[in-house]
Amino acid sequence: MGRITVRRPVVKLTLGAESTRRADTLAVEEPLEIRVGGTPLAVTMRTPGNDVELAAGFLVSEGVISLGEHFRSAIHCGGPGTGGPSTGSGTASAPGPATVGLDILDPTGGNTYNVLDVTLAPGVALPDPELTRTFYTTSSCGLCGKASIEAVETVSAYDVDSDDMTLDLATLIGFPDALRAHQSVFDKTGGLHAAALFDAESGELLVVREDVGRHNAVDKVVGWAALNDRLPLRGTVLQVSGRASFELVQKAVMAGIPMLAAVSAPSSLAVELAESSGLTLVGFLRGTSMNVYSRVDRLLTAAPVG
Repeated sequence: MGRITVRRPVVKLTLGAESTRRADTLAVEEPLEIRVGGTPLAVTMRTPGNDVELAAGFLVSEGVISLGEHFRSAIHCGGPGTGGPSTGSGTASAPGPATVGLDILDPTGGNTYNVLDVTLAPGVALPDPELTRTFYTTSSCGLCGKASIEAVETVSAYDVDSDDMTLDLATLIGFPDALRAHQSVFDKTGGLHAAALFDAESGELLVVREDVGRHNAVDKVVGWAALNDRLPLRGTVLQVSGRASFELVQKAVMAGIPMLAAVSAPSSLAVELAESSGLTLVGFLRGTSMNVYSRVDRLLTAAPVG
């Protein structure tokens, strides 16, 4: 799987038994610097692969773009200080604060495929300088510097509350297993989150993406939709493999997704944002049961909801 996984030696210890040495398969985690028009915007720790989708989804989440046509192109550049595709050299320039530490991966300035420069379509405004990250976005948390719920509501291009989609409960309970069946890298490493997008009407699995960061997995899904001109994602369900945080609800709202389902718990702020935006938020989706925290009317059940 190339740079998605690596093999590393490990010592396995078991109480009452002899230690053993073997090779273990690990999920790769590397920084990706996202630039727009040559200007550094953010650094996120991610699993390499589907980087263009990741960048496109990130820009949707930040309100920089809202349609696929706003995204013109993207190219992997050399390391810090190069402004174009890597050829082993480049015109030096002062790297922005978001580039700190990237050169540890290739001190020669060669192309590590860890810098992606996005070109927006003509007429699309460049990101507000206030969006520029001055620190790393870690693999455990992708949200920083936002003014909470109000910041999301003021920039979202889509009204998920008006989406009249409905979903049969029997269809929804099958989504976690369908997602799990497509987590090929997780099977090898046990170390990746996953996100999947389903069509609510047909139950069809549209796309699955894995990453060390749950927010990155969702950005890759949203980016896939953007690059395939499928925004807004009306009538779809976003299924995630872990908990439902505020940032995942935010990303769903920004992409026009009316329902988010998670196998674990949501946070209080995630529920608050789901309620205020009209998104259906499902947690603890395991087996045949679940908790529904908002807009339960979208779920069709055999028995009335008390």
